[in-house]
Amino acid sequence: MKRLFASKGILIRLAACFAGASFAAIYAVAQTPSPALLVLEKTDSTLAIVDPASLKIVGRVPAGSATHEVIASADGKFAYVTNYNDQKGPRKELAVIDLAAEKALAPVDLGALRAPHGITFAGGKVYFTAEANKVIGRYDPATKQVDWVLGTGQNFTHMVAVSKDLNTLFTSNIGSNTICVIEQIISQRGGKDWNVTPIPVGKGPEGFDVSPDEKQVWAANSQDGSVSIIDLATKKVVETIDVKTKHSNRLKFTPDGKLALISDPEGGILVIVDTASHQVVKTLDVGRGVEGIQLQPDGARAFAAVSEQNSVAVVDLKTLQVTGHITGLQGPDGMAWAVR
Repeated sequence: MKRLFASKGILIRLAACFAGASFAAIYAVAQTPSPALLVLEKTDSTLAIVDPASLKIVGRVPAGSATHEVIASADGKFAYVTNYNDQKGPRKELAVIDLAAEKALAPVDLGALRAPHGITFAGGKVYFTAEANKVIGRYDPATKQVDWVLGTGQNFTHMVAVSKDLNTLFTSNIGSNTICVIEQIISQRGGKDWNVTPIPVGKGPEGFDVSPDEKQVWAANSQDGSVSIIDLATKKVVETIDVKTKHSNRLKFTPDGKLALISDPEGGILVIVDTASHQVVKTLDVGRGVEGIQLQPDGARAFAAVSEQNSVAVVDLKTLQVTGHITGLQGPDGMAWAVR
């Protein structure tokens, strides 16, 4: 009897171990994958977390209100979301999301800075545009403070990018028809200062990207169906490409810099341009409302948010064909890549 009891005890302990292991396995599956595709859902102001391998939504987190753009921290632990503009007027918050716990944290109150839109993460800090103030701001997650603000002097400062060495910033300014190149310089007094150079481009520049070699900026002009190519050595437009879009929204380079992708929500197309020849090599019909574009870091796939179809189209960048969709979304737009 004692042996039988002992055997039963062992069995109970083993069952408990297996149950614990099963629970741990289930719990692990529920965690944010790495890498993860982050997709903002504008309709209900949430952040959807997508497993890029299965193309399934594995989590959702509230993301404030009037969500537009999202970026992940370099360590993939946090996401930052701009809360832009709604029926109550310009917002003044950045939503903060703990990606490991999949929960919203206290938002960043931007005070007098209103209508934050474009956002990027560089040098451990969050850079954002405040469109209503015509400025770029910088938030330091370590101190939980906005530690720097710079005016562009341009109307509707919309999107922002930062160079790899952190010494040059770029903005698109829809209302002024310019791209700003903002360079850190040594002032006459010996301290550091910033020099802002607005470069005239086409009408309504909105989406733009800096080439991977940081020699050019390509700006998608939303109101005249063109792309302006800026040479950063001379800070001048060296060519304008007619891509025949009805309303360009975003422009992104592939990681190798060989292709540029432009979304056209009115035309329902994704235009793909060869960056060497400056020729359109493919026009993909992905659906009306195509907006945000995100590239897989290894350059294998592109993701295009199709807000009116509540899905994200997946594009194979070798065949330049749509190979799948992420479904079940609610007005997807801004996207980011999170890697822990």
